[in-house]
Amino acid sequence: MYNFDELAKRRNTYSYKWDVKDNELPMWVADMDFKCLPEISEAIKKRLEINAFGYSYTPEEYYEAFISFWKRRHNVEYKRDEMVFSTGVVPSLSSAVRALSNVDDGVIIFTPVYNIFFNSIRNNKRRIIECPLIYKDNRYEIDYELFSKYAKDNKNTLLIFCNPGNPVGRIWTRDEMERVAKIAYDNNVIIVSDEIHADIVRSDLSYIPFYSLSDIAKNNSLSLISATKCFNMAGVQASLALSANKDILKKFDRDLNTSECAEGNFFCFEATIAALNNGDNWLNELNLYIDNNFKYLEDYLNKFLPKLKLTKREATYLAWVNISAYSNDSLKFRDFIREKTGLFVSDGVEYGKSGEGFIRINLATSLSNVKDGLLRLSNGIKIWEEIN
Repeated sequence: MYNFDELAKRRNTYSYKWDVKDNELPMWVADMDFKCLPEISEAIKKRLEINAFGYSYTPEEYYEAFISFWKRRHNVEYKRDEMVFSTGVVPSLSSAVRALSNVDDGVIIFTPVYNIFFNSIRNNKRRIIECPLIYKDNRYEIDYELFSKYAKDNKNTLLIFCNPGNPVGRIWTRDEMERVAKIAYDNNVIIVSDEIHADIVRSDLSYIPFYSLSDIAKNNSLSLISATKCFNMAGVQASLALSANKDILKKFDRDLNTSECAEGNFFCFEATIAALNNGDNWLNELNLYIDNNFKYLEDYLNKFLPKLKLTKREATYLAWVNISAYSNDSLKFRDFIREKTGLFVSDGVEYGKSGEGFIRINLATSLSNVKDGLLRLSNGIKIWEEIN
């Protein structure tokens, strides 16, 4: 048994999330507050004992750990010669955009979606093609008709696909992804599948790797996977990219090396190997704990804040909440709540135009923090109602 009520102390540690004002409660960026799996810490301590932190190459054990883990937990057979190391999913996104599309090409994204997708497209002088998901009964679905329309435009050459969906919390079904794969293949659109949230899923569900769908899918895609999100070690900076299409992999790998994002740091390999080889039980208990946090949130909203609507959650630890009963200006609402109560959440509009009227709340924290955050949210809304 692991104690997820006992959190790491991260204030004044150069933490991107926690270096905020003393009275503030950060529940925004997708960074967990839980202590890491003990085997990760032990692996890093052992590495420290060398006491010389020089260059490292990627050991075969690193690839083997990924192959074994994904086979064990997701029943997919990844192959060693279809994998390349990268320092992270985010640099991989930008490398993929540069390698697999041309300047001024359109890159399709299903919005609302992870905000860095926009940066990876815009910063590399490609055009953002938002294909909004269909929001119905507090759940999101893919608009295949609109996607097909965009895919048929030969100026749109790439789709960045978030599987599972952040912030919408979807585990895409096999049928849904096969339809996406078919439309993309028929129209020469390559798919980049960001699967970093793969193992943060509702305990009664499981995600399906895009690569595992069919020969069409695995030969027309680049999948990005990592242990850093689910094991709370984003600062370790290590990931993998994989494709059965040698041409796609070669182009991606060339750009990755040109960008100098193909070499790991001194600690990342041992940390990742330890996590993947020893972390199954930790992950199972983590998902149960997060499930409980979501249950508390759902019950609280139903009882005390019924105007807020929680999107049905299948994956991630990120609650996507419809605040449109109070405001469609999610940025203004977020800033107001933070100023009045110290609760720091994410505004929805940074995930695309269709994110207006939503906020994102990170529930990968202790239940006591969830309770504190919801009390702050209630108090902030009371003040909001008095003013508005």
